[in-house]
Amino acid sequence: MAVSLAAACCNHGFFYITGHGVDPALLAALEQCSHQFFEQEEAVKMQISMDKGGKAWRGYFPLEGELTSGRPDLKEGIYFGSELQGDDPRVAAALPMHGPNLFPEFPEGLKQAVLHYMEALTRTGHLVMEAIALSLGLPPDYFLLRYTHDPLILFRIFHYPPQPSGASQWGVGEHTDYGLLTLLLQDAVGGLQVKSAGQWIEAPPVAGTFVCNIGDMLDRMTGGLYRSTPHRVLNASGKRRLSFPLFFDPGFTAAVHLIEGIETVADNRNERWDKASVHDFEGTYGEYLLRKVGAVFPQLRQDLLR
Repeated sequence: MAVSLAAACCNHGFFYITGHGVDPALLAALEQCSHQFFEQEEAVKMQISMDKGGKAWRGYFPLEGELTSGRPDLKEGIYFGSELQGDDPRVAAALPMHGPNLFPEFPEGLKQAVLHYMEALTRTGHLVMEAIALSLGLPPDYFLLRYTHDPLILFRIFHYPPQPSGASQWGVGEHTDYGLLTLLLQDAVGGLQVKSAGQWIEAPPVAGTFVCNIGDMLDRMTGGLYRSTPHRVLNASGKRRLSFPLFFDPGFTAAVHLIEGIETVADNRNERWDKASVHDFEGTYGEYLLRKVGAVFPQLRQDLLR
């Protein structure tokens, strides 16, 4: 498995996982509750709007409320993260992206489904990172000991409405993810596209699987051997689409370094749409993340920085 995983990470930066053990009933409940939430009027959904989440960076944003490369995405969504109360040291210290979630009153089952899902996918994330460590010839606990003993867990539920015929606006524009690993549950609609070897290819939903993709920090750690691959979403199905990405990332205060023994850094900034390099920055993962998400929600940036 380590050999095939290494090939997928080097060649595509995306792969599917099966046999993960996550209860199908939990996945069905999460999807059902999410549909119920997004079917409500916007005024009702805005009762948990992100401007009420403060530094925890949680809550709902409306259609076209999130930007990718400065352009509005044709989606709406809810931001969640590890459920932390005010007595948690990280919350007491006002560490950005740490705190309680904002849950809607309806549907009642959404809170339980989200919390159980994050717990299950966090376990899955640890297992996948063990496999990635082995694919790099490292001890299975390499990432756990250095970066993920207290991972930053961020979870999103996105709703992509049907696009008008002939419309060209992206559900999500071309981008890479910021952290270590993204675990994505798709519904049956499809629309995810991945850029591999300079070509855009479909990443269709496969029942019973999660799509995994590499983030910028794993690209940085491996010197570009494992690339954070650009991807985007176009919902041309004529149907409503739901997706459920969970971001399994280094701890917020962790400084991210090149893996010992890797000497060559393959910088692909000239191939990236943003002409940026994941190898240039200095500091912690949290500092990198704040710079990135501040561009996604510029109106909320001050909530994180103050």
